[in-house]
Amino acid sequence: MIQQIIGEQFDSSCRLCPRLAGFLDQVRIQHPAYYAKPVPPFGDSAPRLLIVGLAPGMHGANRTGRPFTGDYAGVLLYDTLHKYGYASATQSVSADDGLRLTACRITNAVKCLPPENKPTGLEINTCNSYLAAELGALPGSTIILALGNVAHQAVLKALRLKVGSYKFGHAARHVSPDGQVFYDSYHCSRYNTQTKRLTEAMFHAVFEAINNELKER
Repeated sequence: MIQQIIGEQFDSSCRLCPRLAGFLDQVRIQHPAYYAKPVPPFGDSAPRLLIVGLAPGMHGANRTGRPFTGDYAGVLLYDTLHKYGYASATQSVSADDGLRLTACRITNAVKCLPPENKPTGLEINTCNSYLAAELGALPGSTIILALGNVAHQAVLKALRLKVGSYKFGHAARHVSPDGQVFYDSYHCSRYNTQTKRLTEAMFHAVFEAINNELKER
């Protein structure tokens, strides 16, 4: 088991999106101690569960270099991963905090921090080649969990599926023609959790469904 994916699936020096590359150049000047590069996936090299988020947060993954680490968006996610046996700790505060994932990997639809946390459609499509390569290398039994509609659509594009045929919905379960199973959840952002659009119980219910399905395999 390894904790970062390397090789053709990820390029930490990628500058294919001029707006994102320029923005990261500015961030490195303003925050010299920040990671401020395309953030690599994190977790098991052969996961049973792949979680796909939107993009690194300014003071979270963009700062620490690890998805959902160091900001509010990771609070519910890592606590839930620990509860269901995927994470070795309940909190993820830095890339060197010793936390490990088992049978799980976390990645993002867009690997670079976007201004105002809003990547453009072109940026999402450009970065999709990395997600497509990652999904293509997954074991056939892996279940994918998309956090939010942007991640949902990115997964569909990476799997070469028609967006209109698979509607996003919290706790929705989808199956591609070749048998790939993927679930949706509202994103575990500060806004969604504080407004109760996504509650802990709702998030746990998605993981219960995923775990039950994995146990049956």
